[in-house]
Amino acid sequence: MIKLRNIERFHQNGPQKTWVLRDINLDSREGEFLTIMGPSGAGKSTLMNIIGMLEEPNAGEYFFFDEPVHQFNERKRTDLHKHYLGFVFQAYHLIDELTVYENIETPLLYRNVKSNERKAMVADILDRFNMVAKKDLFPSQLSGGQQQLVGVARAIIGKPKLLLADEPTGNLHSSQGEMIMDLFKKLHDEGMTILQVTHSEKNALYGTRIIQIEDGFVRSDVAV
Repeated sequence: MIKLRNIERFHQNGPQKTWVLRDINLDSREGEFLTIMGPSGAGKSTLMNIIGMLEEPNAGEYFFFDEPVHQFNERKRTDLHKHYLGFVFQAYHLIDELTVYENIETPLLYRNVKSNERKAMVADILDRFNMVAKKDLFPSQLSGGQQQLVGVARAIIGKPKLLLADEPTGNLHSSQGEMIMDLFKKLHDEGMTILQVTHSEKNALYGTRIIQIEDGFVRSDVAV
């Protein structure tokens, strides 16, 4: 499903290069649950953003379902992103002008899901997340934890082939965090491929592989 070959990411400042990722090689089959760990500044989120087609590497090759993402233009990458990926951002990235209901509905609009089907899907996920009473509120009216729950609901509503989660429980109470991780496990058991970035050893154990990154390099890649 995912194949990375010699991926490099750096920032150029005159003749100087500041390396973020170096010589990253990674393969993942469909249906795996990968965890990326490492110290702050190691390159974890950048690697996730490259896999999520939000950033481009400076060098290397990226194949997604054997499609050469590194050769695609922005429009083609955006199209793949809309139809195959779900993303849980550490900073929520909710749309301030939209209600909870409208934020969750947005991925379905991109995919041209019919109105009746959209309503049923959003109603179901609002119920699952115990957020029916908050469906008409705006992000500014929610706590950080509630915003994160909306972000998770938005990411999974379209049942993406690949779910990318950057510190998905970082802003949640422990019980909410456990609920989200149990949900991820259920989605994984149903066949969804998941890639999470986390500092939590407990969350890492929900996955099937742990990839340790340090100084931009993959230092270890072990099965759980």
